[in-house]
Amino acid sequence: MGAGRITISLDEELLAAFDRLTQAKGYTNRSEAFRDLIRERLQAEAVAADETQHVVAALTYVYDHHERMLGMRLMDAQHEHHDLGLSTLHVHIGPESCLETTVLSGHLRDVRELANRILAEPGVRYGHLHVIPADLADGGPGHHEHGEGEGHHH
Repeated sequence: MGAGRITISLDEELLAAFDRLTQAKGYTNRSEAFRDLIRERLQAEAVAADETQHVVAALTYVYDHHERMLGMRLMDAQHEHHDLGLSTLHVHIGPESCLETTVLSGHLRDVRELANRILAEPGVRYGHLHVIPADLADGGPGHHEHGEGEGHHH
């Protein structure tokens, strides 16, 4: 398949912002930056289309640890979906705020359900779910092959 060529028009303000982003990210040209944006959007659309596919995801959220019983409610939600959780990192980022990142693995529908429940809790101030399709043909989540003499500790 050969390369196609397109021409697009952007207003000056949007183009200037895109050029700043392109430079900050280290792109050597606009074309590669546009290609990455298109790839990212196509992947997001593909992920969103199939609720039954297996995914890995990182759910990151900031919450007020003084919010009454919030820590217990967050823990209860994770325990009710214990089959999805692989690991959780908890960090104190201020006198009243904690940040948690939970790595999840499961069907997209179930991962989103847990994420939405956690992010809707009163006292959760910010949150984002980053979803990546997982190919289970390699033996499942958390497993990958190494060549002879190669490897690392998990």
